[in-house]
Amino acid sequence: MFPKKLRIGDEIRVIAPARSLGFIPKEQNKIAEKRFSELGFKVSFSKNCKKIDAFNSSNISSRIMDLHDAFLDNNVKAIFTVIGGFNSNQLLQHIDYKIIKKNPKIFCGYSDITALENAIFAKTGLVTYSGPHYSTFGMKYGLEYTLYYFKKCLMSNERYEIKPSKEWSDDQWYFNQENRKFIKDTGFEPVVFGEASGTIIGANLCTLNLLQGTKYMPSLKNTIIFIEDDETTTPELVDRNLQSLIHQPDFDKVKGIVVGKFQKKTNMTQELLKKIILTKKELLNIPVITNVNFGHTTPQITFPIGGKAKIISNKNESTIEITEH
Repeated sequence: MFPKKLRIGDEIRVIAPARSLGFIPKEQNKIAEKRFSELGFKVSFSKNCKKIDAFNSSNISSRIMDLHDAFLDNNVKAIFTVIGGFNSNQLLQHIDYKIIKKNPKIFCGYSDITALENAIFAKTGLVTYSGPHYSTFGMKYGLEYTLYYFKKCLMSNERYEIKPSKEWSDDQWYFNQENRKFIKDTGFEPVVFGEASGTIIGANLCTLNLLQGTKYMPSLKNTIIFIEDDETTTPELVDRNLQSLIHQPDFDKVKGIVVGKFQKKTNMTQELLKKIILTKKELLNIPVITNVNFGHTTPQITFPIGGKAKIISNKNESTIEITEH
């Protein structure tokens, strides 16, 4: 079930299912709101999105109310999350999935929001979107690539190919917008060669794994799994979390893997990542492409969870095409 695409003049609702809008610096918030306006959208904010507690979030009932209200409001055409966090999975058993199924619309965010996106797809069949948060639009510089794929995925029905960015950044831009450090992008890094098509699931690996063994975990059959992780991970944890995913029922039906960029603090190198992947026999017969622009580095693509992708991994030029979104 694909939601309608965004059009100029549409209203976007901002909700905080994890960390609060009160956690975001005022300047960043102003830039984000202005940028949505410049793109031609109206922005509205959920009733409780600025509430903030000891966990930089708010209580479950407030967050559920805002989520339901956003889907029920006929004026709202897309829902963007403020930012990630640690507690989106608290909401899963409290969501009325019938409301979402009867009122399909774009739902977009990343990181901790992975739990909601994959659960919503699993429970309703609604395609959701791993892409920039509302707070991401508060970035002054280096957002062009992110905006390009935001438009490709959420404002057009045409299939699109993902190309590597020319440069990327792992700096803490939200603390200092003027002192940015950009690095030349080396492009996609194929690890296991091959070609595959399938349904996209995944995004943040450790958050996806929170769904294991629950009714909120999407099927792995005929999927291409996108995975990434944040600065708190290590090569050892990536290895462990990937192994946990491999142990899931029907992993043998997975068609391919796409891996996002890792932040510098993880100490993950391409050599280490390749070693992790090649030591797992279950991955040796499916295409695996790494170093793709999604996750906790910038810029980032937007891609559909529940949509379709075709990937070709080879030593000359690997390609990733989003065929249904």
